[in-house]
Amino acid sequence: MAFAQRVKALATTAPLHDLDARKTQVQTADYTVYQMAELALQTIDLVTVAMDFDTGARPDAVLRELSEHVAAQAPERPPAEHQKVGRWVLENLLNVGSADRGFRTVYGVPGPNGYDRFVFDFKLLEETLGADGEPYLRASNEAVNVLVGALEVDLEAAHIAADVRLEILIKRGRLDEAQAAAQNARYRTIQYGEMLRQRLEATSRDVRNVDWAVTMPAFLDEALTHIEERYHAENAILVNLTDVRDTADTTGRKAQAARLVDVVRDCLRRHDQLQAALQSAGHRFRAEQDRQTFTAVPAIAALDLHTQLLMPALACPIEMADPVLLSFFGSAVGLTIPSALRLADLFDGLITPVSERDSLGGRIEDPDLSDDEEPPRFPDASYDQLDALLDLDPEAPQRLSGILADARRRQAADPDAEGLPLLVVVRVLALAAQEIATARRHHDNSVLMAVDDGTPLDDVEFGGSDLLVARAMLRSADHARSVAAPPSDQSGQEGAA
Repeated sequence: MAFAQRVKALATTAPLHDLDARKTQVQTADYTVYQMAELALQTIDLVTVAMDFDTGARPDAVLRELSEHVAAQAPERPPAEHQKVGRWVLENLLNVGSADRGFRTVYGVPGPNGYDRFVFDFKLLEETLGADGEPYLRASNEAVNVLVGALEVDLEAAHIAADVRLEILIKRGRLDEAQAAAQNARYRTIQYGEMLRQRLEATSRDVRNVDWAVTMPAFLDEALTHIEERYHAENAILVNLTDVRDTADTTGRKAQAARLVDVVRDCLRRHDQLQAALQSAGHRFRAEQDRQTFTAVPAIAALDLHTQLLMPALACPIEMADPVLLSFFGSAVGLTIPSALRLADLFDGLITPVSERDSLGGRIEDPDLSDDEEPPRFPDASYDQLDALLDLDPEAPQRLSGILADARRRQAADPDAEGLPLLVVVRVLALAAQEIATARRHHDNSVLMAVDDGTPLDDVEFGGSDLLVARAMLRSADHARSVAAPPSDQSGQEGAA
């Protein structure tokens, strides 16, 4: 279990490192100057601190503050680029574009039966709708663990340890380290509230998702006791901090103590919110239980075609079976599907227990894969002939029609070059869509280009435009500046003379 926790804690940091790995692949701008993992941590921190129990962080406010952190890394870049970088980091942490906007990693744990593989699904940031219908951002438990650099540990023990460490650091006057400890204590407070909020949300979806008979009452009692103890401890810490702030002999030390006071007061405010939510949790459960008990369950069509329709219809004469079949198929293929409930389906639904998520994740079954390999679409000989065809002289562009005619002659001479004309068309179309900037970043000396000048293609097999294919030489930036530079002062004086 401890090894699995370490692997899962390591997996939650993978999306942050992936940002730095993929920043060089952005085609619209050069993002290599930015430290994307640091910006991702700052994004998670902004969302976590701005979260309340019922609401999250406003996306526009997060992007505005994140743009300031981006600008600090590259102040010479334009503000529009800073905003684009911030939005790119935020969208990647939300994993925009995936089906469930989540991350997945596969890990293994050695066991008595060998090496078992599991799937760990997690999210870092989530986009939710608030009570006012506005979108909000929330940080997950895994994201807070990334901030504090910790494993998946008991929250109450971690919170007590953070408060004790904070109190010791304040008494010793080490305010720099105390500020980091205070921020970690606030993260643990947010985690505790997020755990309660997720369980209440699961209850609002289905009261059977949460054990309100044993587990949830015990959790509520422990949480209330924890809040009472933390409230007394943090009030004592606040008194010590206030004394340090008022008796500080330097401006910097007074400012540090003032920031610590604000953090501890924010922890107390969040504890007040959490206490109010804990006290109203029982009422919310009873209200949801009443609502879900007396809500009509939607009827689900469950018709046994073989037993309830086919067999009785076969036993009837045609004049009796024909109206029944017409009535059924006329309704079944329409917009409204008739519902039919069987006692067997009802019994199966009632005795099926609620599925619980395994703490280790779902086990991965090794699939039975065949050794069959898909043959390549084009043989190697076709690619060799293609390279020879596109080895063009920079001073002699060629038409696509001429290259196709040459390809057919080569295919006739070399039977192994099967499908060479089609391969030529595919490669030339790809050349028409490529960007010169990509080749320039890779320091290529030349680039193949295909340009449409409006000439139609006259070919027996392919249609479209007769593209002009050419090899363009790329000049370096220094060479381009030297060519475009004005004449020297001496030559200018001679010209003036």
